[in-house]
Amino acid sequence: MFTRTLNAEMVEAAYREGVFPMAEPDFGVISWHRPDPRTIIPLDGFHCSHSLKKTLRRGIFEVTFDRDFRAVMEGCRAGRPVWISDAFIKVYGQLHKAGKAHSVEVWHEGKLAGGLYGVHLGGAFMAESKFHRVTDASKVALYSLVQRMKERGFKLLDVQFLTEHLRTLGAVEITDAQYMRKLRAALKIDCQLV
Repeated sequence: MFTRTLNAEMVEAAYREGVFPMAEPDFGVISWHRPDPRTIIPLDGFHCSHSLKKTLRRGIFEVTFDRDFRAVMEGCRAGRPVWISDAFIKVYGQLHKAGKAHSVEVWHEGKLAGGLYGVHLGGAFMAESKFHRVTDASKVALYSLVQRMKERGFKLLDVQFLTEHLRTLGAVEITDAQYMRKLRAALKIDCQLV
């Protein structure tokens, strides 16, 4: 499915149905996706490697939530195919102001070193993108998100598509039917990320 417009209401409604948008700037349209299989990271299955544990023990990063949502989105779209368009920055910014999208920022020596952002509905977090400027910063962001979600009773962490990198962190594929069951259950509970 393709549309030429994007607004916060349609994006939220889509996520509630297991669908997410991506900009297609070469064609001036938004494409909508519901992959089958879908990739999630089970909250009790996140794999923290020895090197990541070492990085965390060193304490070189400061982690914050929602300190600079826009900067995280800009970091995610820098140097990549531009599926995070200006319209996405605006609409996800509106979702953020409404408490339905959040960012995790990782700081190193006072500068933004990495982070991630995504949509939060009920007990589900749909991670959209992550980036790093310093080695391990995006992994620290994801680790911190998982810990916060576990502490606060979340049930679902959606990461959309499986990559080898995500697989090393514990990501697994499930069928669309399994995903929708998990999503519907997660939407029924009320969790606060920040």
